[in-house]
Amino acid sequence: METKLLYMDDSYLREFEAKVLSVKENRIILDQTAFYPKGGGLPSDTGVIKHPNGESKVTFVGKEGNLVFHQYEGEPPEEGQVVKGIIDWDKRYRIMRLHTSAHILSGLLYSETGALITGGNIKLEKGHLDFSLERTDRELLEGIVKKANELIKEGREVKIYYMDREKVLSTPGLVKLAEKLPPALKTLRIVEIEGIDIQADGGPHVKNISEIGEIILLKIENKGRNRKRLYYTVP
Repeated sequence: METKLLYMDDSYLREFEAKVLSVKENRIILDQTAFYPKGGGLPSDTGVIKHPNGESKVTFVGKEGNLVFHQYEGEPPEEGQVVKGIIDWDKRYRIMRLHTSAHILSGLLYSETGALITGGNIKLEKGHLDFSLERTDRELLEGIVKKANELIKEGREVKIYYMDREKVLSTPGLVKLAEKLPPALKTLRIVEIEGIDIQADGGPHVKNISEIGEIILLKIENKGRNRKRLYYTVP
């Protein structure tokens, strides 16, 4: 059994139909889903699953192996039923804007300094990125944010496509996470922001960076040797 990941090809899919594979304790497993499971520094989607028995409020989504589970409150569906999933779009869209912002910032800093991402996390209200920089250079990081916002005003398309794993690993710049390789899959999903960034990634993104509006720099912290943290948000 496995769950087909609908969000991989369409981050804008808000509603979908699926078949219930199993319901155990407080977890619903579907044959396909548009709900993003927590991972990659991103929170999970939330929303609701409507079914003949009523509604299941989705409070958390996770992944175990090839299956995505939806933790729920309320009435459970039955195995084999066809259900309708509806994601919390306001939350998803904000996460998409914050996530694409992270790719712009990491891409620009990598181009200027060769710095890799050593950590990061995105919450609904803000995100942060850790970079392998030796010293805290506020002027450099402020300049990166300024350049990012200039590019956002211009607008650039965000492309999603797939590439053979070996080609990904042999292409300079495609793996920007320090000490971490992409998952052991033969084919990897690539996210490319024209002329700014290209890397293997499995999360949801906007179609054009103009949708971000603006990246707002919140704080810069020195987290130790070769680890500088940038906090940011979007309107």
